[in-house]
Amino acid sequence: MAPPVRTSRQAWIDAALATLSESGADAIRVELLAAELGVTRGGFYRQFTGRQMLLDAVLDAWERRGIDEVRERVEQEGGDAATKVRRAGRLTFSKDLLRIDLAVREWARRDPAVAARLVRVDNRRMDYLRNLIGTISDDPQDVEARSLLLFSLVIADHLIAADHPTGTRAQVIENATRLILD
Repeated sequence: MAPPVRTSRQAWIDAALATLSESGADAIRVELLAAELGVTRGGFYRQFTGRQMLLDAVLDAWERRGIDEVRERVEQEGGDAATKVRRAGRLTFSKDLLRIDLAVREWARRDPAVAARLVRVDNRRMDYLRNLIGTISDDPQDVEARSLLLFSLVIADHLIAADHPTGTRAQVIENATRLILD
């Protein structure tokens, strides 16, 4: 008889991230993830002590993917500050990461621990923006205002449903970004 297939810790995290992005944090249930992965619940407990440990790992993965991996790629690809800011925004709020980010923001509205994590993540993102924009402007108040405007722009872009009679949404976002970065 063949030994049972073990599901990796990362497979559980990836399945939970997919569930988070599609259905929210409340839908992350061990039984449902096990069924989706085609394994038993026992496999979960070989990787995690409980659901909260999985949820913490999900938040760790979101933070790592949405900040550390993005920043590493942006810095590897190089360019001036404006190029890096644009690239960081595109990567951070790419289709896959955006859905997770928005789900975490919704989750944070109901869970103080997740809200604290979101503050930490947003602070790290803002610090990176400040560093980049600080190479464009040496006025701390200007740097802070531009950083907040850019960060608000990329988040609000996914929350505002308005039409734009003067161009496509992408053109309007690019024009707004240019105004902030010039």
